[in-house]
Amino acid sequence: MRSDPIADMLTRIRNASRAEHEKVDIPASRLKVRVADILKNEGFIRNYRVLEDPTQSTLRVYLKYGSNNEQMIAGLVRVSTPGRRIYVTHDKIPTILAGMGVTIVSTSRGLLTDREARKQKVGGEVLAYVW
Repeated sequence: MRSDPIADMLTRIRNASRAEHEKVDIPASRLKVRVADILKNEGFIRNYRVLEDPTQSTLRVYLKYGSNNEQMIAGLVRVSTPGRRIYVTHDKIPTILAGMGVTIVSTSRGLLTDREARKQKVGGEVLAYVW
């Protein structure tokens, strides 16, 4: 059995959002912090913090809801998995809901959104779709 830490992170966020939790704790890594940063910049989460610990740091993600308590994250899908990697060139990066959603792409320049990757003309591994 292989572990997929990004899929675990996305599943925890999806489940906490559906259960209308205020926050969710996730084991931290630099990649997960960057994913949380993208989600914050795109307006899907309110904020995040890294809680330092000598053994394993924790990433605390504060979820965001609308005025009538509607979820800001309608969908969160892991695309590329450890068993099946999905790579695209910059001109083939998918657009989610005509630009309303975000594709998170792992490139040679770090994690980027679909818009940033097209602008910088770099392709890479498609990690997730968020809408």
